[in-house]
Amino acid sequence: MTEPGNSWRDRLFGGLKRTSDKLGENLTGLFTKAALDDQTLDEIEEALIVSDLGPAMAARVRDRLSEGRYNRELTEEYLREIIAEEIEKVLAPVARPLEIEAFPRPQVILVIGVNGSGKTTTIAKLANLLLEQDYGVMLAAGDTFRAAAIGQLKVWAERLGIPIVAGKEGGDAAGIVFDAVKQATETGIDVLIVDTAGRLQNKTELMDELAKIRRVLGRLNPAAPHDVVLVLDATTGQNALSQIEVFKEVAQVTGLVMTKLDGTARGGVLVAAAEKYRLPIHAIGVGEKIEDLRPFDPGDMARAIAGTAYAR
Repeated sequence: MTEPGNSWRDRLFGGLKRTSDKLGENLTGLFTKAALDDQTLDEIEEALIVSDLGPAMAARVRDRLSEGRYNRELTEEYLREIIAEEIEKVLAPVARPLEIEAFPRPQVILVIGVNGSGKTTTIAKLANLLLEQDYGVMLAAGDTFRAAAIGQLKVWAERLGIPIVAGKEGGDAAGIVFDAVKQATETGIDVLIVDTAGRLQNKTELMDELAKIRRVLGRLNPAAPHDVVLVLDATTGQNALSQIEVFKEVAQVTGLVMTKLDGTARGGVLVAAAEKYRLPIHAIGVGEKIEDLRPFDPGDMARAIAGTAYAR
């Protein structure tokens, strides 16, 4: 049973408080002006950019304000409502939970991301989310360059009570994926989640490895991988956008998961990513517990970032 005040919605608003507080700090002093003018609009636009919401969102808000509030008094409540409304417009088209639709099974999800992004833990949280929906899940430890990643994934598989296919450090990732798909197919598993190496230091090497995995998958199931999900760490701020750029090039990313939104004041980067790349955002991480990865409601997310009250 969910504890009072500890619903996902409560955790979302609480987790994004640093982000909304930072936005408030950046807007401080803009509500003492007698009327909204060009200078104040410039300052609001700048405040939104340094709050990691991105120049496109800042321009959207500026345009809205100049239409409806120019030469009139500007209140903080009104400004935050406008920001929330504009954020929701951007997030609504991309807030798309993973759909498990592959036939024949399994649906193969490649999970990619730089080391340190929370990729391995996110895989476990994603597996838990799918288990809650009564899907059969298997893991494949395809990040063979780090023994710690293999060991961590094995621990999670044991905790969740799900099968895992793993090899030794330095092993052939494509071979492990081949074995995992074969086993998942034979045992009727619905979803196979594949961990992959997160080495961006050598893009060519990473591209070659992912291409090899794709070739192996193609021999077993021409539609696989069905999803290529990039895990992003919100605490990296604008650097997350650079990661999307690189991984789109090397891995044909189909969707995003953003983690650690509760550990940063830079959660606005989720909006900047949505605005710039328009990729589906399948889930967000707010908290460290296994159940703290969830799809999000665009309205609630927008209000949590903007620091406004719950939508009625």
